[in-house]
Amino acid sequence: MSKISTCLWFDKDGEDAARFYVSLIPNSRIDRVTPYNADSPGGGKRGETMLVEFTLDGQQYQALNGGPHFTHTAAASIVVITDDQAETDRLWDALIKDGGAPVQCGWLTDRWGLSWQIIPRRLVELTVDADGGRARRATEAMLKQIKIDIGEIERAAAGA
Repeated sequence: MSKISTCLWFDKDGEDAARFYVSLIPNSRIDRVTPYNADSPGGGKRGETMLVEFTLDGQQYQALNGGPHFTHTAAASIVVITDDQAETDRLWDALIKDGGAPVQCGWLTDRWGLSWQIIPRRLVELTVDADGGRARRATEAMLKQIKIDIGEIERAAAGA
């Protein structure tokens, strides 16, 4: 395990969330599930899942079932850079299914309230284009979108 990972606090569904996340992202896995070995003042019972260590495409995370004391916030999000529109659509649709919600500019929250940014690699390229006008038009088009439509952004960048 790396010395640094991100710990995500869940009420009690951290293992379900982690298993869902690793099913979506290639090169991902559950690394370890640790149960509570005693009843916790936070609400976890002996034998229930306390901590799930998992890896999403090489990045390590932990899902802690710590009770209802804290909730996720949009101040922290998981960013996924996608290779094409099909991957963008697949991840977006899976993450908003069953209670997730679209936000804006490629952001969404999943059914557990965790924020994600699903960003096509091409969007990044267009918004930092050496042609300032092209980059501005791409950015302006992106700011009007909920889920990123890279074809529309390419057309805007080209001035069409």
